Amino acid sequence: MQLSSAYDTVIVGAGSTGAVLAARLSEDRSRSVLLLEAGPDYRSADAPWEMRIPNPGPIILGGSKYQWSGLRAFRTDYQRPIDYWRGRGLGGSSAINGQIAIRPALEDFDLWARAGCIGWSATETLPAFIRLEDDEEFGDEPYHGRGGPIPIYRAPRQRWGAVDLALAEAAVALNYGNCEDHNAPTGTGASPYAINSRKGVRVSTNDAYLEGARDRPNLSIVGDAIVDRVEFDRTRAVAVRFRISGDWKRVEGGEIILSAGAIHSPTILMRSGVGPADTLRAVNIPIRIDAPVGGNLLDHPQLSVRLDLKPQARAPSVDVRHTNCCVRYSSGFEQSGTNDMIFIAFNLLGASSDHLRYGHIWASVYQSFSRGRLVIRSPDPDAHPEIRFRMLSDRRDLVRMRDAIRRMLELTQHRAFRAIADSVHLGRVIDLSGKGAEAPANTIPSAQWMLENCFDVQHAAGTCRMGAANDRRSVVDPRCRVIGVEGLRVIDASIIPEMVRANTHLTAVMIGEHMAERIRSQ
Repeated sequence: MQLSSAYDTVIVGAGSTGAVLAARLSEDRSRSVLLLEAGPDYRSADAPWEMRIPNPGPIILGGSKYQWSGLRAFRTDYQRPIDYWRGRGLGGSSAINGQIAIRPALEDFDLWARAGCIGWSATETLPAFIRLEDDEEFGDEPYHGRGGPIPIYRAPRQRWGAVDLALAEAAVALNYGNCEDHNAPTGTGASPYAINSRKGVRVSTNDAYLEGARDRPNLSIVGDAIVDRVEFDRTRAVAVRFRISGDWKRVEGGEIILSAGAIHSPTILMRSGVGPADTLRAVNIPIRIDAPVGGNLLDHPQLSVRLDLKPQARAPSVDVRHTNCCVRYSSGFEQSGTNDMIFIAFNLLGASSDHLRYGHIWASVYQSFSRGRLVIRSPDPDAHPEIRFRMLSDRRDLVRMRDAIRRMLELTQHRAFRAIADSVHLGRVIDLSGKGAEAPANTIPSAQWMLENCFDVQHAAGTCRMGAANDRRSVVDPRCRVIGVEGLRVIDASIIPEMVRANTHLTAVMIGEHMAERIRSQ
């Protein structure tokens, strides 16, 4: 593709938010838009089978070119760093994730607004959620949408796996309640998962937004473009420096938008001289703006119990849907809101036939308070940052996780789980055969065990925190403009100020829809 020397808008990152911005902003044919993506540029029809199937295990665990190789993170202070899966290519993480289309609690956005994010209340963000949706079952409800780019599908119960069905039955029996639409404003209890697929096939933001927009003459898409930094003229961002096919290029933008995600947007900012002064000095990057970039690192901590499934309860193959059921519930603990916790059924978890012998229930703290930090250790654009989530470092998260383990073990004592599994594993084996079936009190693990075994849900957020311009914690203002400079915005999950009580994909799409509307109307 022949690149121009300048565009009205340059967007860095074609993931869950960047693809939305590129498609929506280029609807204005008078606006020239360049979309730069670090991974491959490909058409939907060329996506590999591992990307399209209901189970994300093969695309995530297969080490494909559609994710960042070698990216690792410390989950807690008690663990070594292990792989952290982020999408790379058109659609970003929406092309490799679990396809979960779950909305946060509406009160999350009112918390944002009260924290200084003017324009981001529940009332103000709901239209963007409605606009993005094509909800097959509930699209005619006033809080849902029909005809939008993202399909919202719920598998009927006759297509659920054995662990899905057992979790739903046990949860209802233990008074968690039943709910057919967890995206309803009052949705709580055992629910069919809403997923972004159509006819069993994943629909990423590449499929939903870019595929229909890419032939517009005012939209240019460039893949395999490794962005080094943003360049400035005094206090104004004017250009992006990037490498493609070994050659360094520079392109100017009337406005530059970083949508590279909560891991890579802050690394680009720091390489551009916008970040914590101590971090930038350590890697000899001239300080342009001393800002808390890379702080406020968020994710959802989780722990699981493993079920040794009976042969008749095992998934038939690795390309079936890995999960169809979740249980949202309120813990009732200190400072916790509604639906601050979730249980997730996994009929299988992995990419090989060996994994079919096992099922899982995962418990996750969805209103998480723990915060970590991301820092760069080199100005080299090929060098990964150091990522430390510090999960369960906030006592409120640790207490609720311990309670969630107790609840999970209680669920597994129900006859629905005895019918599908011989035993459950949580550091030790609990027999479900009926002999000594009550879980012993000392089965609840120690805090250290939880810190040693805690995992994430691949929901990185918060590293370019949005807030009031006079708030020292803020990196961007409520219009996503980087504070202290002109012509530069960050628009993706990194702006999230407080963690949402949901998988982050649908919120990232909403952020793109909401900000595209605000930019076009300014």
